[in-house]
Amino acid sequence: MEEEEGSSPELRERKKSSCPENEQIALQTLPEKTRDISTMKRSPKYILFQRFAKLFLGCLAAVTSGMMYALYLSTYHERRFWFSSRQELEREITFQGDSAIYYSFYKEMLKAPSFERGVYELTHNNKTVSLKTINAVQQMTLYPELIASVLYQATGSEEVIEPVYFYIGIVFGLQGIYVTALFVTSWVMSGTWLAGMLTVAWFIINRVDTTRIEYSIPLRENWALPYFACQVAALTGYLKNNINTSVERFCYLLVSASTYTFMMMWEYSHYLLFLQAISLFLLDSFSLMQADKVHEVYKIYLLSLFLGYLLQFENPALLVSPLLSLVASLMLAKCLQLNVKKGTRIARMMKVMYFYLIFTLTVMLNVIMKMFVPHKENGHMLKFLEAKFGLNMTNGKPLKEIVTLEDGRIGERPEIVYHVIHTILLGSLAMVLEGMKYLWTPYVCMLAAFGVCSPELWMTLFKWLRLRAVHPIFLALILSMAVPTIIGFSLWKEFFPRIMTELSELQEFYDPDTVELMTWIKRQAPVAAVFAGSPQLMGVIKLCTGWMVTNLPLYNDEDLLKRNENIYQIYSKRSAEDIYKILTSYKANYLIVEDAICNEVGTMRGCRVKDLLDIANGHVVCEEGDSFTYSKYGRFCHEIKINYSPYVNYFTRVYWNRSYFVYKINTVISFQS
Repeated sequence: MEEEEGSSPELRERKKSSCPENEQIALQTLPEKTRDISTMKRSPKYILFQRFAKLFLGCLAAVTSGMMYALYLSTYHERRFWFSSRQELEREITFQGDSAIYYSFYKEMLKAPSFERGVYELTHNNKTVSLKTINAVQQMTLYPELIASVLYQATGSEEVIEPVYFYIGIVFGLQGIYVTALFVTSWVMSGTWLAGMLTVAWFIINRVDTTRIEYSIPLRENWALPYFACQVAALTGYLKNNINTSVERFCYLLVSASTYTFMMMWEYSHYLLFLQAISLFLLDSFSLMQADKVHEVYKIYLLSLFLGYLLQFENPALLVSPLLSLVASLMLAKCLQLNVKKGTRIARMMKVMYFYLIFTLTVMLNVIMKMFVPHKENGHMLKFLEAKFGLNMTNGKPLKEIVTLEDGRIGERPEIVYHVIHTILLGSLAMVLEGMKYLWTPYVCMLAAFGVCSPELWMTLFKWLRLRAVHPIFLALILSMAVPTIIGFSLWKEFFPRIMTELSELQEFYDPDTVELMTWIKRQAPVAAVFAGSPQLMGVIKLCTGWMVTNLPLYNDEDLLKRNENIYQIYSKRSAEDIYKILTSYKANYLIVEDAICNEVGTMRGCRVKDLLDIANGHVVCEEGDSFTYSKYGRFCHEIKINYSPYVNYFTRVYWNRSYFVYKINTVISFQS
């Protein structure tokens, strides 16, 4: 009895003891030889070497993954288009739609006598769109082209590499940085670079949904999203609780630089940052992270918006952005927030009022800014959302600074909660706008890789299941290595042969009709001629010939949107006189009719260009599932090919091939029977 009574205090002390003391007790029970080996393994030099080796291998794997992905994109692009064996005109035709416009301004910057003169010509551009002087740098966000042109000339690459290869090489390199940033983010979250390898594998396998690089290389997203991925990686490290001061400062600086760069590269970047700000706001509201860190990120947003507004020629879209309204409301509400004791009923009531205050201030500030700031940019986004939805318009408990593996409380790590919330918001956006899936899928790949590779997540799962048959820590460590290894080998076996087969196949981009059209324009059309047609074709004409056009494939300018709508009337059921008046109002000299649009056979009813025009013009009425068509005139693009009056009075056919019909717009109208 005395021994039992004497031993009970010792047992209680062991229960209260910390992990290092338990390890010492465990070491004392080992044989002397084993104890010496264990002590040697835990020496400071060994731990330092182990950490360095882990960091070196992880960084090597991250950089290698990015380089291999960039090399893969370059090889795939070459195999798809036979890029190196084509002439310059055939290469330029591979840039379609708005991508052609972006690359055309890159060419103009290289032809300019000086950088300053090139920037001036872009900001006062009157040689692209007829009857219109535009600031191309602001309207089309041409900062990537400005940077690429400066790098090409400053590095002396004129004698080493052609301009087009330098341009697409930068974009492919940025995609490699994109993959590397996702690798690092998953590595920081899980603690193992196996998660990064798995993220990269899933990213490449699902590349149709993770990137738009295959659709078109010069898109603004392809330039901007790598910087956003770097920002997310730095933010992940910055949100961690147990990091030293130097690492935290480095992450803060990287977040600042990448946020500003991201905002300068893409006109819609502030919408994505708005979703990120909502995620941080929710983290702060539920006391899941340090409030000071959140407000430092808010300051980064404000500084980036301010600098972006100045350097984007006082872009009003940034002033009326929801990001500015939200961050300003959050900063203002923080100043007004009362110092109420946490955990009380009053504190919970104040939390609800805090949410209401933020929502009200955000909406109010955004409405006020739109009342006083003249803006027309991005208005089509709001109209699209209105049409899409059918609209007319913890209670303060302090968290542990360090959450250990034994705790099984991964939900207390702010960077993990942030990624869950952010991924949910991006997923909601992808559900509303299917075309935005490429913003969401990369982070799903990253979060899934983190899930199977994180011992803490396995430990949290075992704690929920109350697993006691097997030691949970040991099982979590085993599964966090075994499961990703099995998945990795299965992915390698199934998808690696497909990727190699894809790279070995020689595809061919064959478009002789467009090549013939561009050649005819350069040889036969007057230098001062103005062409009218579909906006996608006009972008290619501007790139390949340099001739002036009536419209462009750009959708952030009200006048250009109206021009596109009017020019598309050549595929509607309008009279020859109506079309003639529209074209001459823009000083057009030539009209190009595309057979692919005129005779389009769509799989979905009512989604073709000509169907949409008929509905907009009131030439089609839908009642109880049936469509009734009526119009005094036939479809213009069909009727003009027949060459009878009154069409021949207004238009004269001067060139045609299998895909395109070019008509000269008569300046003197002669009415013939």
